[in-house]
Amino acid sequence: MALHAQLKKQLRQEALARRDALDAIWRVEASLTMAEAASAIDIEPGMVVSGFWPMRSEVDVRPLMFALREKGARLCLPAILDKTTIVFRELVRGAPLIDMGFGTAGPGEEADVLEPALMLMPLAAFDARGHRIGYGAGYYDRAIDRLHRRNLTPRLIGIAFDCQLVPEVPNQDHDVQLEEILTESGLRGFPLAL
Repeated sequence: MALHAQLKKQLRQEALARRDALDAIWRVEASLTMAEAASAIDIEPGMVVSGFWPMRSEVDVRPLMFALREKGARLCLPAILDKTTIVFRELVRGAPLIDMGFGTAGPGEEADVLEPALMLMPLAAFDARGHRIGYGAGYYDRAIDRLHRRNLTPRLIGIAFDCQLVPEVPNQDHDVQLEEILTESGLRGFPLAL
């Protein structure tokens, strides 16, 4: 277990170092290119889509979120409630955003809490099987588990740059496999392990 955690930590650090080394202007252009993938993402009118407010050198997923809103999606952003729990609060045009920590912003407590049918997920690293390494706090794994226990199965799309690909993510039974990942190279799917 300790070896597993140490390997994940090393892969996370290496992938984030590669991402941090990307030119800032290039990252903006790549994020805009990724927004064009909205045409390949099926959205039913009113479908709830969770995105995230970018921090540090992450993909700026906001152009993609707004393109999905133009297709009829209701948007939400994660809000950290405590050291183990996030909820997804509705993002409404013109509503005030508050500091969510980690350099991010999101809707305040007055915003409706929604259950996403599609989750755009940040990550530190991913492999060619669709396994991801998050930032280590497990917020998304627990949020997805809560949805699954309520018989809800959101579509999971990881958002990253190609440079965050690693040879293999050491995974455990509780780790959530992505169905798809979107990078500057496009949207690709993964066969889900049974």
